[in-house]
Amino acid sequence: MKLFYAPGACSLADHIALLEAGLRFEHERVDLKHKKTATGADFLSVNPKGYVPALVLDSGEVITENVAALDWIALQSPWLSLDGPLGRTRLLEALGYISSELHKNFHPFFSADGEQEKFKARSGLTRRLQLQADQMRGDSIFGDRLTVADCYLFVMLLWAGEFRIPLPAPLSALRERMLARPAVQEAMTAEGWMYQGSVDTVSPQMRTASA
Repeated sequence: MKLFYAPGACSLADHIALLEAGLRFEHERVDLKHKKTATGADFLSVNPKGYVPALVLDSGEVITENVAALDWIALQSPWLSLDGPLGRTRLLEALGYISSELHKNFHPFFSADGEQEKFKARSGLTRRLQLQADQMRGDSIFGDRLTVADCYLFVMLLWAGEFRIPLPAPLSALRERMLARPAVQEAMTAEGWMYQGSVDTVSPQMRTASA
């Protein structure tokens, strides 16, 4: 299995989740601007959409989109999912919110959009992040149990720090707890993030990432 990622991009969520799951995988960096992988391969032959993540399974099947990739990882590792008849539904609900209401609203910060669009995005993200904080049930999104949704949310919280978007206290605390996890530190180190023990020392090469 191989994960194709780009430094500073949302594929960090999948990298963390794979490590938390204890799954064996390789990872390869992608130059999103030129659509080339670190080995010189044409990334469009892996994912014609041209962006990360792309998770190539041992069968040769390729999974794209964070919601799908993280759902697949959770299916392999039930401890990163939720129990009960609505467990998977609630997890997909959380992943969907992060993808459609948080992730997509960072787009102006990664594009050539003007300050007015960035102001609107900042205001919208502040409201949506507060809603996310209000719905937390404990140290993680679903209480004391880490799920793949926390891995995805964590990347959004890193982006919020990069673009000076204020975080409610519960989300700031979640970001710090995630930064202390060995799997998070391993994934960030492997992808070239500079990290020295505090969110204030994270330097993620985000200007070349794609939202």
